[in-house]
Amino acid sequence: MEPVLIVLIVLVVVAFIALIKTIQVIPQASAAIVERFGRYTRTLSAGLNIVVPFIDTIRNRIDLREQVVPFPPQPVITSDNLVVNIDTVIYYQVTDPRAATYEVASYIQAIEQLTVTTLRNIIGSMDLESTLTSREVINAGLRGVLDEATGRWGIRVNRVELKAIEPPTSIQDSMEKQMRADRDKRAAILTAEGARQAQILRAEGEKQAAVLQAEGEAQAAVLKADGEAAAIRTVFEAIHEGDADQKLLAYQYLQTLPELAKGDANKLWIIPSEVGDALKGLGGAFQGVTGGGAAPAAPAPVQPPAARVPVDPATGPRPVDTENKTARPRVEPTRQYPKIDE
Repeated sequence: MEPVLIVLIVLVVVAFIALIKTIQVIPQASAAIVERFGRYTRTLSAGLNIVVPFIDTIRNRIDLREQVVPFPPQPVITSDNLVVNIDTVIYYQVTDPRAATYEVASYIQAIEQLTVTTLRNIIGSMDLESTLTSREVINAGLRGVLDEATGRWGIRVNRVELKAIEPPTSIQDSMEKQMRADRDKRAAILTAEGARQAQILRAEGEKQAAVLQAEGEAQAAVLKADGEAAAIRTVFEAIHEGDADQKLLAYQYLQTLPELAKGDANKLWIIPSEVGDALKGLGGAFQGVTGGGAAPAAPAPVQPPAARVPVDPATGPRPVDTENKTARPRVEPTRQYPKIDE
């Protein structure tokens, strides 16, 4: 019985192993290559799959998701004979598992070498400045070449990115100095423009302030003149309404004279000629009040009116007779005049 038991146990183990090899579960976004006696048979998709045990074998399991592969820095020579190190990143995706398995031995290595050679061809036709400022052009060129070459490998290159472009150390120092000089230049230009704008604004502010001050002074002068005119008009109307006589005006005039002598700087002041008339009127006023003083002066004799001399528009005025105060007739040489009896 023991040999029979051993055989049964062996058969159970073999059946279990065969069952395991028969049922193949493929994860999502993955694929498997099946070979029968070393020959490609089919590609297993995601899910539960049945294969013939001990006859069909799984050659390769391939991830169909997009993959990201960074490549180490590669030295590249530019057209101006400068060596730069360039880091690249490839985004690819397997679209045909069979071609990716049988068309190329290692598609990762093949993509890396193709990227390096294509990058050297593109950078070799550009100078350093163009290389540093033309990342999009380089990326587009790399993607076009890689996508065309890897299509027959069942690979699709979605994106190619340049991680870094490192020029030589001496070139970096020169570029830093140039950038520093450019920044200093822009700073100096901005400072000069700021100072210029500040001066312009300051000048405009002073101009506006002067204009406003002049307008204020003009308005103040106008208001002051209006006030003085109104005061003079009020005083004038009050004097006329009060019917002030010459005596009151003379008294007010004398009260104003001390104002002329006020102040320490007034060394010399001039008395107008009307002061005598004012004093005379004021003295007459006091004499009238007290009743004393000298007798009034006799009226001045009336002078006879001067004789009017007739004037001829053509010959001028006639001679005047001093005795009769009459105009003598003008004597013409061609005319005879009658004798006048005395």
